[in-house]
Amino acid sequence: MSPQSGFFASLNHMVDRAFGAMDLPKGLTEQIKATRSLYRVNFPVEIGGEVRVFTGWRAVHSEHRLPAKGGIRYSPMVNRDEIEALAALMSYKCAIVDVPFGGSKGGLEIDPAAYSEADLRQITKRFAYELAKKGYISPAENVPAPDVGTAEREMAWIADTYRMLHPHDLNALACVTGKPVTQGGIVGRTEATGRGVHYALAEFFRHPEDVQAAGLSGTLAGKRIVVQGLGNVGYHAAKFLQEDGALIVGIGERDGALWSDKGLDVESVRKFLSESGGVANYGGAEFIAEGARVLEQDCDILIPAALENQLTAANAERIRAPLIVEAANGPTTFEADEILRRRGRTILPDIFCNAGGVTVSYFEWVKNVSHIRFGRLDRRLEEARGRQIVAIVEQATGQRIPEHLAAPLESGAGELDVVRSGLDDTMRLAWNSIREIRLTRKNVPDYRTAAFVLALDKIARAYLEFGIGY
Repeated sequence: MSPQSGFFASLNHMVDRAFGAMDLPKGLTEQIKATRSLYRVNFPVEIGGEVRVFTGWRAVHSEHRLPAKGGIRYSPMVNRDEIEALAALMSYKCAIVDVPFGGSKGGLEIDPAAYSEADLRQITKRFAYELAKKGYISPAENVPAPDVGTAEREMAWIADTYRMLHPHDLNALACVTGKPVTQGGIVGRTEATGRGVHYALAEFFRHPEDVQAAGLSGTLAGKRIVVQGLGNVGYHAAKFLQEDGALIVGIGERDGALWSDKGLDVESVRKFLSESGGVANYGGAEFIAEGARVLEQDCDILIPAALENQLTAANAERIRAPLIVEAANGPTTFEADEILRRRGRTILPDIFCNAGGVTVSYFEWVKNVSHIRFGRLDRRLEEARGRQIVAIVEQATGQRIPEHLAAPLESGAGELDVVRSGLDDTMRLAWNSIREIRLTRKNVPDYRTAAFVLALDKIARAYLEFGIGY
């Protein structure tokens, strides 16, 4: 099979490379790679007096843990190959960050910009009905989330459809994550994937020897970063990295790219993009009409945060960034990955960097099935203990602690604090597990292979412990 034969094939070449560093039975490796089930549905919806037929997909890659988890994207480019590949990536991501879910993914062949909100609501609810009646939406078996072209609005519509079909299901709201906070969602979910990218990079820079091996030095402060794609993931990653002192020198979008050696104001670019739909007429920066060229610019860190297959054999030789951080799903083809490895580029892989979203989705699912928000039981207890500590210190020293030092001690952790803490801890532990495999196993040459080895070992053990036919 050629490395150019598709997204799923490209992914499986990377998986096979990791299997080469492991000792697993061939039958088990084939089971791990295979899509467990795939559902294609065609359904009619009347739009403006005309009946239109829409095509949707839902793939389940693995059920070694349940429920299976994965977003639903709306795009004219949705196809079987993409959905199967993304479902497999979800299996591996969940395993790496110890989220007890299997992998799934869904998609609808549609351009959401071409429809009104009322039309999209009708289409989404019908799609949700078609998936739910076949068991592809369920808090116990299959839990969707937002993806490209969808957001909390669509997730609320899906949750409402499931509740109407299952009015006696106590955990109905857990059938989908990424919902509005007022409908059982969780604070911090929208920023989660981008925040996870930030935490991943921050942990990488806590290991000076790894930073040096990547051809860099120091901290994130002052690092020149190019971000391709200023959607939800790219925007939040760029925003948090800029707050951490990094310099966002390049931003790529569909209609072109912006470049400024002095750094771009992420909030300003995002606002302009939201209002105008592009970056072409943004002032105060150089405009690059051929947006993909921004990937090849001289910078310290390149963050592809758009769609899959952005780094290919056609441009891999021209990538100058010594460190590539994959915020998108599958931005690098297998052939490009081989070229970049040969050229000594360090890659922090998507199956690690992109896992912030599913991690916080897991927190939301736990919140829904436990029926209690994080911090409700212990926040005031933490506040009381903090005040006691402040009082003890002031009494012992005879001096009053300044307000800016006392206030954090006297504040209990709210839901956002708990979510961010849990995500930070998850990304740190996952990176150090990947790093340990990379450093201790001579047949593991890079971080991507190490990440796959980590994921595949956990999935393999689950199958073996339950029985391979499970």
